[in-house]
Amino acid sequence: MNAKYIIGGLVIVLFVVWGGYSFMQTTIQYVPIDQARTAERTVQVMGKIDFDMVKFNPEEQRLEFAIYDAEATDEATAERMPVVYHGVVPGNFEQATSVVLKGKSSNGVFVADQMLVKCPSKYQGKGTEEYEDIKKHQDYESGSGA
Repeated sequence: MNAKYIIGGLVIVLFVVWGGYSFMQTTIQYVPIDQARTAERTVQVMGKIDFDMVKFNPEEQRLEFAIYDAEATDEATAERMPVVYHGVVPGNFEQATSVVLKGKSSNGVFVADQMLVKCPSKYQGKGTEEYEDIKKHQDYESGSGA
């Protein structure tokens, strides 16, 4: 065989292996709280906020709180994971129903780099569990009322 084809084939194989490895290193996996507690690489985890454990230091912009499994049957006995987040606290943090965190564990604490707060839907009807019509919501937001 021609040496050019062998070298070209090896270069292609090396790029495919390198690309696959790079892709695997950049993917962020969703994990349950028990796995996030020991994660050495960046992961995503979702949980409900334990508002009894929230502490905010405005000088350091350091938010400390704990989360527990969103599907726990008894939230009083659900296992908590301590979380530290450095940065601006989202304005709707107090109304949050749950939170999605990106980060990794350090000394038994989950250090979050990013935080996405999930709040009750603004499309949900007042006093009901039904969702409002999107047209009504848009009319309300534009000021024409509904």
